[in-house]
Amino acid sequence: MLSGLTKFILGFLLAIAVLVGGGVAVALYFMNRTGIPPAKPVFSNDSPSVKAQAPKTTEPGGGKPSLKPGTQTQSSASSTPTESPKATPSPKPLPSGAYRGRVSWSQGLSLRSQPNQEAERIGGVGFNQKIIVLEESEDKSWQKIRLEGSEQEGWVKAGNTEKVDKQ
Repeated sequence: MLSGLTKFILGFLLAIAVLVGGGVAVALYFMNRTGIPPAKPVFSNDSPSVKAQAPKTTEPGGGKPSLKPGTQTQSSASSTPTESPKATPSPKPLPSGAYRGRVSWSQGLSLRSQPNQEAERIGGVGFNQKIIVLEESEDKSWQKIRLEGSEQEGWVKAGNTEKVDKQ
């Protein structure tokens, strides 16, 4: 009778030890998994330098296509040639009195057709976007700008841009 009770107690203690050990192992696993920071997301409106620093995603399986028996590959000699990178054109000279700048208002700006608040909104300019300030209104409260890399021009409220010294 004593041996049956001893077996029951040892079996019970062994079961408790296995459950506690398994729980600790699972807890350690999940704590270590949550300690790894995720990759920084890249959004469509990020600057090109941020996109270049982003980690490249790879396809499952290493991203290399597998060949089936009897499948032929094209040799590198018969593949289409790639174009060599073209030199970037030098920036156009600025009109007299104009200067390069950027939008310093964190909400972005409304681009208007005339230098007043009731004028038609013809577009928008984002925060930190590069612009060319062409002229100012007579009362100095509006600036006529051109979006850099575009031919779109319009008026924005003065004081929301800052001059960029490009040397």
